[in-house]
Amino acid sequence: MCQAPIYLYSIATFCYLALTAWGVFDIRLSYFLKTQYFLKGRPKKTVVLTFDDGPTELTSQFLDLLQQYNAKAIFFCVGEQIEKYPELIQRMHNEGHRIGNHTFSHQPKNTFSSTNLQNEICRTDEVLKKLNIETTLFRPPYGVTNPPIARAIRAAQKETIGWDIRSLDTIIQNDDKLFRRIVRKLSNGNIILLHDKSTRTLRVLERLLQYLKENNFTITNNL
Repeated sequence: MCQAPIYLYSIATFCYLALTAWGVFDIRLSYFLKTQYFLKGRPKKTVVLTFDDGPTELTSQFLDLLQQYNAKAIFFCVGEQIEKYPELIQRMHNEGHRIGNHTFSHQPKNTFSSTNLQNEICRTDEVLKKLNIETTLFRPPYGVTNPPIARAIRAAQKETIGWDIRSLDTIIQNDDKLFRRIVRKLSNGNIILLHDKSTRTLRVLERLLQYLKENNFTITNNL
C-alpha cells in the first residue's frame, strides 16, 4: 500500500489547526455550535442593533436615543452590571428592548472551563429573574467559541447570537471612520455589534439611526 508523503500530513494538520483557530475567533463560522449572525431570510433593508457589555452609566442616553427614533434593540448584558443598574434593565424591558445573557463577569479566563462558563450564565440568569426577566439569548464574550464554551451553552439551553457587522467601536477612535465602517457594510438582515459604554458610540449611533431612517431601513429586534 502506498503511503502519502509526510509533507501532505503536515499540510493537512496545518489546515486543520488554521481552520480551528479561525473557528474560535470568527463566530460566523458556527464551527463549534450553531450561531445566528444575521436575520433569517436576509430581509431587505432590515437590521438588528445589538449592544454588549452594559448596562453602564451611559445606557440611559442610548435608551433615550433609541426611543427618539422608535427603535428596538437587543442588549447583551453582563451580570455584574445588571446588579449595579437594575433600573436600566427594567427600563429596557418596559420599552420593548430584548435582553440577552453576556455572562456574569465577562472574564476571558472563564471561557476555558465549561463548568465556570455555565456558572457565569446561570448567575446572570438568576440576577435577571429577580427582575422578572428571562432570556434564551446568549452572546459569548468577544465572540469567542471553543468546545468548553459550546458545552456550557448547550447545557444552559441558550441560543447563540453573533453578528455580521462588527463595528469595532471599542477600538476605532474617530467618529467618521467608525460611522463609515458600519454604513459601508450594510446589506440585508444585518446584526450589528455595538457597545453602550462610550460617548463616541453614542454620537455615531445618532448618525446611524438618522442614516437608517433616511434610507428606509427597518430596525427590528425580532430574530
